[in-house]
Amino acid sequence: MTPSSIGRRALTPFRLYAAAAERLIPTWLLPLVARLGVAAVFFQSGRTKVSGLITIKPSTYYLFETDYRLPLVPPNIAAHAAAYSETLFPILLVLGLFTRVSATALFIMTLVIEIFVYPDAWPTHLSWAGLLVPLMARGAGRASLDRLFKIP
Repeated sequence: MTPSSIGRRALTPFRLYAAAAERLIPTWLLPLVARLGVAAVFFQSGRTKVSGLITIKPSTYYLFETDYRLPLVPPNIAAHAAAYSETLFPILLVLGLFTRVSATALFIMTLVIEIFVYPDAWPTHLSWAGLLVPLMARGAGRASLDRLFKIP
């Protein structure tokens, strides 16, 4: 046995697994899972900021006046922007409509949260970015309204 034949035999189960995974997991599923996963995170966060359909809670204003203070953005405006963004953009991601714009908006929001609000939560924010960046770069994928309406 030569060293190269030993190496090939050792990798065979991994190659078989990789080939099976490529056949069983369709490529259109990857952006769909990314869209649904990151949309759920932001939508759930947005629901904590509102009551009813989209009425900003008094506690949301308080948080943006104290804990979530942003430079250059008045707390009242920041509270509305966050609540509306965390409601609208996740819905668009689920639909796969204006996906690149929605992913970019949520990525910018993630950066703002990381830099100004929770800088120690970078592992969580990195996981969000890991889902958003491919959507920004490649779009919603085949299972989307973007594809149906030919939106790049």
